[in-house]
Amino acid sequence: MLFDKIKNELKSENPVNYNKFIKNLEFDEDASDSARLVIKAPNIYIANYVKRKYSKKIAELYKKETGLEASIEITTKEIKPKKLEEYEEIISTPSVLIPEYTFESFITGPSNQFAYSAAKSVAENPGKSYNPLFIYGGVGLGKTHLIQAIGNYLKNKLKVIYVTSEQFMNEFRENVRNHTMDRFHEKYRNCDVLLIDDVQFFAQKEQTQEEFFHTFNELYNQKKQICLTADRPPKKLHDLVDRLRNRFEAGLIADIQPPELETKIEIIRKKCEINGIYLPDDVIEFIATKLDSNIREIEGMIVKLHALAKLLGVNEITIDFAKQALKEHIKDKKENITLENIIELIAKEFNIKPSEITSKSRNQNIVAARRTAIYLAREFTKESTPSIAKYFGLKDHSAVSHSIKAFNKKLKEDNEFRMKIEELKNKILIRKGE
Repeated sequence: MLFDKIKNELKSENPVNYNKFIKNLEFDEDASDSARLVIKAPNIYIANYVKRKYSKKIAELYKKETGLEASIEITTKEIKPKKLEEYEEIISTPSVLIPEYTFESFITGPSNQFAYSAAKSVAENPGKSYNPLFIYGGVGLGKTHLIQAIGNYLKNKLKVIYVTSEQFMNEFRENVRNHTMDRFHEKYRNCDVLLIDDVQFFAQKEQTQEEFFHTFNELYNQKKQICLTADRPPKKLHDLVDRLRNRFEAGLIADIQPPELETKIEIIRKKCEINGIYLPDDVIEFIATKLDSNIREIEGMIVKLHALAKLLGVNEITIDFAKQALKEHIKDKKENITLENIIELIAKEFNIKPSEITSKSRNQNIVAARRTAIYLAREFTKESTPSIAKYFGLKDHSAVSHSIKAFNKKLKEDNEFRMKIEELKNKILIRKGE
């Protein structure tokens, strides 16, 4: 069916949003025609979200499949409420916890172990261990997974509310408009666990911040658990009022960094297992080294790879097939990368000062960093071997050639070393593309 095809395309782009908003949409064939698609959502919250975020994309995918332009109408499956109270009950429905987001399905490594342990401790002792728990990190690194894991762990024991900051703001405005703030307070100030995603979007929303400040205090004083996520630590949320930022800083702050290569490989394996997809080890390693660290996007690419293989009748996914299928997503722009870009990244990776890389030090770690930087300089920059030799304080261009030859030999002989260098290459390309 055409609408199922459109839904699958949306799933490949963002599996998380698919589970939350797209999965339960239904196509109303009787009410639709070639110029108008009517789609039914389970409730008014999902209907409004899909209308705002997905209408244009659905129309584009429909045109791609049929060559026709159509308007998109999002309705709800529910009977329209006759009473304000019934309407308020619908818009107050919390976001759905994704059942797959559990502690067991979360792959840990050095980049996220602290955040994982903190979340697990909170789930086992809500309101007692760390309150609030504030988890921050980049997009697609697992913040939502962790706080939803807390919710899934406790949902059968306590009253749990999980919402995005956007939903909290929308509900607040709707209840103010309808003079029903008592209902809003009843919902948010009488739960046992409040989980809110992406609180950075409270920035410059003064009334929302004021309301959340009082909600926070009410729950905190009752020893109810509060868990928050954001894309940066509280001290960098400059557009939040000080008293709210201070509340966030009073609990435990845990960050999630981009996963190391080994963790990334294990995450990909787990995602394949969850989605019922088989990928050979060399393809998994290729994806881990070539795609960036947004796990949500990586999952989308895995689903896309699998779907494309099925459509084309490919029995086994190889590296060559993966390269072709994912070529638009693989960072491969080497223009304007400088020696300074490389030195900065290598210094951070090896935990040394940039100046040490170009020094005469024979410290083993610094020598390894220097050799890596020389190799990447030749790979990514337009500098000649004499200019690279001069930059790194080497005798002449032959020293550069000798270093690169030894480096290439190790790349061929040591698979783990090769993967780490591939990941470094990808980090350079990603940084330059940002």
